[in-house]
Amino acid sequence: MTQHIETDVAIVGAGPVGLFAVFQLGMLKLSSVLIDALAETGGQCAALYPEKPIYDIPAHPAIEAAALIAQLEQQIAPFPTPRLLGRQVTGLSGACGGFTLTTDTGDTIRAKAVIVAAGAGAFGPNRPPLDGLAAYEASGAVQYYVRRREDLRGKRVTIAGGGDSAVDWALALKDIARVAVVHRRAKFRAAPESAVRLDDAVRKGEIEMVVPYQLHGLTGTDGKLSSVEVATLDGTVKSIPADMLLPFFGLSMDLGPIAAWGLQSQAHRVEADPATGQTSLPGVFAIGDVATYPGKLKLILQGFSEAAVAAHAIFPIVHPGQALHFEYSTSKGVPA
Repeated sequence: MTQHIETDVAIVGAGPVGLFAVFQLGMLKLSSVLIDALAETGGQCAALYPEKPIYDIPAHPAIEAAALIAQLEQQIAPFPTPRLLGRQVTGLSGACGGFTLTTDTGDTIRAKAVIVAAGAGAFGPNRPPLDGLAAYEASGAVQYYVRRREDLRGKRVTIAGGGDSAVDWALALKDIARVAVVHRRAKFRAAPESAVRLDDAVRKGEIEMVVPYQLHGLTGTDGKLSSVEVATLDGTVKSIPADMLLPFFGLSMDLGPIAAWGLQSQAHRVEADPATGQTSLPGVFAIGDVATYPGKLKLILQGFSEAAVAAHAIFPIVHPGQALHFEYSTSKGVPA
């Protein structure tokens, strides 16, 4: 249903940093609306790796991505925030203090400031160039992320890739599935500790290492996978029995319509002032993975900090001439 909303701040992106921005704005009694192209909140945490543990959230030695999103949803529950999900922002007009945003479904949002918390922007998997791939994708025999680890119990799983995702999922699945890892070289780009654990699992026979090979083809009938063909650079081909292929070759990232807003950017990231989060367009702020500046760390916790910085920088835009007296949450609590 098409909606027309007036609010203090429009937040483009409903991932973890966008959700925390709702909280920070709410603590300053600023209203907001969440807009996201995905059909649910949580961004990549919800769409790509809901069961993957995250280890660098303060006070949580480990927390699964989906649980983190659930906690953030609980944290912002006191602040009534409309969600325009399954929608892409297609237009931005106006100026600081009076923006109008439009979506591909005809929604209109009037806001005094805009926060871009779009993460990697529009993202999708880098697909391997294999014949007949679409049929196996449609049947679920080829997947680019794991939503439920338990769905792979007892299956023969081939994982392709040499980064953190490939190594992390090989380790996560080795106790419930028969796992083979395909990579073009013996050295992996994963975190050193994870690479050591992978080597240990290979020595124990818990994971089969297939190197130096690359994906070559898929064998099966009617979308049901029976084996994955791999090949060396000199053309030697071998077949790995498999029920499922998980290719982890990263994401293709695109700012989409945001790229047409005229924001200064580099390498698909929006340049922001680290002191305020403001972009080259006054009144538009960038936080989280989409933002870049000297010394930027691509960590969720830094995105959380950026959300707080941006919220305080936005307050005088919404309430010009009104002094903001900083108070700790322990003193003022959550505004009613």
